[in-house]
Parts: sequence; C-alpha cells; structure tokens
Amino acid sequence: MPVRMRLRDREFEVKAGMTVRDALKKAGIEPDTVLATRDGELITDDEILRDGDQIRLIAVISGGAAGERSGQA
Repeated sequence: MPVRMRLRDREFEVKAGMTVRDALKKAGIEPDTVLATRDGELITDDEILRDGDQIRLIAVISGGAAGERSGQA
C-alpha cells in the first residue's frame, strides 16, 4: 500500500520504506520548505514511512525581520 503525502490541494504517492526526506525529494518537494505530520504529530525528515501512512505537509514560511521589509533599520 502506498504512502500518501498531501500539501495543500496536491497529493503525492510514494513507496513505503523510504525516509520522509527521500520521499519529498522524489515528489519534487524541497525538504526544507515543509514540515511533515503523521496522525497530527510532527515527524522528522529521517522518519521511515510505513505502508498506508497519510502524511500531511505544512508549508514553512520564512522572511526577514519586520524592520527590513519596511525599510527601517
């Protein structure tokens, strides 16, 4: 049974037995841009995916400090 990973409205299927990081790369997702959860629990990128896993991916948003964006020092 494949592993299903969901990011927003996109779903990806990968094989069980690989790490989260490898599965993300195979799906064309940069591992540093998302957090992975299984059953509502955060999992690390070295976690091995199991048959039938449903992985929810949460996009990580980063940016500069507020002062830098508005031009303030």
